[in-house]
Amino acid sequence: MSFHQPPVTFVSQVNIKVQSFERSLAFYEDVIGFKVYEKTDKSAKLTADGKTVLLSIEQPSDVIPKRGRSTGLYHFALLLPDRIDLAKILKHFLQSGYPLQGASDHLVSEALYLADPDGNGIEIYTDRPASKWEWNEQQVVMATHALDAENLLAEDMEQDWNGLPAGTVMGHIHLHVAELEKTEEFYTKGLGFEVVSRYGPQALFISSGKYHHHIGLNTWNGVGAPTPPANSVGLGSFSLVLPDKASLKETVHRLKEIGAAVEEEKGMFITEDPSGNRINLETAK
Repeated sequence: MSFHQPPVTFVSQVNIKVQSFERSLAFYEDVIGFKVYEKTDKSAKLTADGKTVLLSIEQPSDVIPKRGRSTGLYHFALLLPDRIDLAKILKHFLQSGYPLQGASDHLVSEALYLADPDGNGIEIYTDRPASKWEWNEQQVVMATHALDAENLLAEDMEQDWNGLPAGTVMGHIHLHVAELEKTEEFYTKGLGFEVVSRYGPQALFISSGKYHHHIGLNTWNGVGAPTPPANSVGLGSFSLVLPDKASLKETVHRLKEIGAAVEEEKGMFITEDPSGNRINLETAK
């Protein structure tokens, strides 16, 4: 998990909006395996280890269903500590009957895909050792092959699934955006990430510290896709953790230099990418 701690810049938390709070809370506890860290009538902060919030869910008072063909969340991705943890949760999904949308071998990782009751995309994955990742100069080699589920389930599971393991982190986030040129400038020149993979003119993957990707960006909902209404189901915001206060100050300066708006609220800096995806900028505690 060295790619999710200083001096790397990484995604720490994702905040989503849901249509039915009680339905979503039941899903994230019973199906995904989160624990409640904090809860109100219409919102909850969720954790794997009881200390670190990875996901928050909220039901806006005037919520409307998820809008199609818009910018926002493609999926958030929970990174499990070990391959056996992925085997346990796959077995859990199969036993519970909850439908998966996909299961892939990306060479750098093995991943399961599903959606919550509102259509918010979720990836649950485990990384292969970074020493086995292949790089072509500055580009990491990734692919999308069918996951060998039989091989995964052959892991020696002495214990059954018991929720998300304590070492789970928010591995990455993948976003729908309206275009890639200004978006790439925002995330590289502004936030300081490096492009580590391109998929033609429709998608790129960026990271810090030579991870295979901390953020994915795509135009699969169409070039020029609109930003959804603020009360729509979907992404509320996500948090980026920068190494220290000096890095945060430099990042805010770079964002302003390229014309991005940055606001400060209660000691936190908040910005939006060119597609309206809201980002909270924080420093490692």
